[in-house]
Amino acid sequence: MKVLFISSLLLSMSLLASAQEIPQTENIFIITTDGFRWQEVFTGADSLLINNSQFVEDTSITKQLYWNDDATTRRRMLMPFFWNVIAQRGQLYGNRIFGNKSNAANLYKISYPGYNEIFTGYTDPRIIINYPKKNPNTNILEYLNNENEYQGKVVAFSSWYVFPFILNKERNGLPVNSGYENIQTENSDTTFQLINKVQDNVAEKTHTRYDWLTFLNAKEYIEQHHPKIVFIGLGETDEFAHEGHYDKYLQQAAAVDKMIGDLWYYVQTNSFYKNKTTFIITTDHGRGDRSFNWNKHSLFTKGSAQTWLAMIGPGIKPLGEMKEEKQIYQKQIASTIASLLGQQFETEHKIGSPIILPPTQQFMPPLVSK
Repeated sequence: MKVLFISSLLLSMSLLASAQEIPQTENIFIITTDGFRWQEVFTGADSLLINNSQFVEDTSITKQLYWNDDATTRRRMLMPFFWNVIAQRGQLYGNRIFGNKSNAANLYKISYPGYNEIFTGYTDPRIIINYPKKNPNTNILEYLNNENEYQGKVVAFSSWYVFPFILNKERNGLPVNSGYENIQTENSDTTFQLINKVQDNVAEKTHTRYDWLTFLNAKEYIEQHHPKIVFIGLGETDEFAHEGHYDKYLQQAAAVDKMIGDLWYYVQTNSFYKNKTTFIITTDHGRGDRSFNWNKHSLFTKGSAQTWLAMIGPGIKPLGEMKEEKQIYQKQIASTIASLLGQQFETEHKIGSPIILPPTQQFMPPLVSK
């Protein structure tokens, strides 16, 4: 019995030591691409849409770019970084073919309520429209910015102009660059000056900045200042979908995948970020799940609550595409961000529980039986 007890004790100590050696992330990058469906993430281009001349200007060229009869090949053609890198070294949630479900829990299934849910962990019934109104709820970015370790090291960039209100920049002073807002620079900072000049010369400015400009601003800021918490909100997938341009929607999804891949390559080749940075990638809402309503989303459009989530970095076990039946919600993302950083997001409202436990709690030693 003594030998059995000592062996069990040693095994428990070994497992505990292994748990403590699991790497914990020091930096979090949150990246969203607005209104991008799980169907394209997990199965690539939709056959009913890519062949429809109502939504695709040149079906032949678009199929050459994004079509294959095999869904696994098709999704890799559209999003090679997701399926060559994240699927090997991270986790992907939301393939409903396997009963693995990711959902927006808010009632309205549009952008402001969705982003509020992602960043505050709370489905606020008062937030019902996409109006630029200051958000009364505390978000995870401002919470972290109030912690000594992250103070002054949190930043947000977005294509959609409403984010300063969603994140309530006026209340918390977070640096949020949105829409066609220029970066204030010193005279010697020629890169930002050039980006500002390009933005100023965009002939028809809408409520959503070109994603490449948002990405260039964010990446240049990251290279210069090395923030620890970064949000990048991209918006053109939603814009092209609402316009009914399925071909441009696919093109933008491919562009987003490339941006994320470029940024991952940068962090993994930079000593400040390498092997210390986690990417959390998601969307704010789904879209209609039929060919006649794919370009719409709302409380009344079936499929609008269906989202997806991808994660890669320290503390994220390389499980790839999650195929077990499971339900997660985007209201769990805020507490997951905190958990990965060894923090506990506490605020005035209820929040969802973490999807990923803190690294030291992921593998607990078994109880020693008598």
